[in-house]
Amino acid sequence: MRSAWRKYLILPKLIRLSRSAPKDRAVAWDKYWEGIVSTGTSSEVLWDSGSDNELRGYRDILTRHFDPDLPVVDVGCGHGAFSRALAAFSPRVIGVDVAEHAVARARAESEAMDNLSFVACDMTRPHAGAGLAGPTDANVFIRGVLHVLGTADQAALMENLRQMVGERGRVFLAETNFRGNPVEYVSHLGASRRSIPAPLELAIRKLPMPGHFGPDELAVVMPTDRWTLVEDGAATIETNPLMDAEGNSRVPGYFAVLKGKTPAQEPLSA
Repeated sequence: MRSAWRKYLILPKLIRLSRSAPKDRAVAWDKYWEGIVSTGTSSEVLWDSGSDNELRGYRDILTRHFDPDLPVVDVGCGHGAFSRALAAFSPRVIGVDVAEHAVARARAESEAMDNLSFVACDMTRPHAGAGLAGPTDANVFIRGVLHVLGTADQAALMENLRQMVGERGRVFLAETNFRGNPVEYVSHLGASRRSIPAPLELAIRKLPMPGHFGPDELAVVMPTDRWTLVEDGAATIETNPLMDAEGNSRVPGYFAVLKGKTPAQEPLSA
């Protein structure tokens, strides 16, 4: 029993580190990306595996559900790693992120690709997705965004996605769904009282504390008059492989594929 509680000795350190994180979500993410020097195989980014292994795990799902003639909007694109990989599924990919510095890095790392563009936009703002993909419906790929938002912002984002996919598009989401508390989560990723892996410590210092997102959380922000759940299940979210010597670079996750509905028109009031 004593060994099970030993991990909680890190709690004061976590509290101390997290105090410096900006409270404003958009400011926090932009400052985080402003300080990133390296991505890919030597990445400083916690959720950057430096490979396309995770996306390959989604390939069959995307092939089943994404209309290949539609553009793909990668919501929460960060430095564009998934956007670049998604170019194989679509004639055009638009990466979107709330952080201007993330978008600038994504553009710089994607200069050789002519079917890829990036836009800085807060997708929780009303009608934020309007016109992003032009006059057509779009498929949406969103990975690791909903679990860092509060419920109100999750619902606002979902409504924007519904408007974006129209009749032909689909949403594919993949989210961290680690059901333990924050101490158990960081311990899973290699943190201890003695040391915290650098990518993890940077996220703790710079960003708001994340939550988790699974079927229960989706049900809250997916009104049945606006969405149809097409497929869902367990996923594996890959994080930075440089996290620790034990290689705890995978986090339990959840995926879902959604089809939008057009809500029935409300009756006019007398």
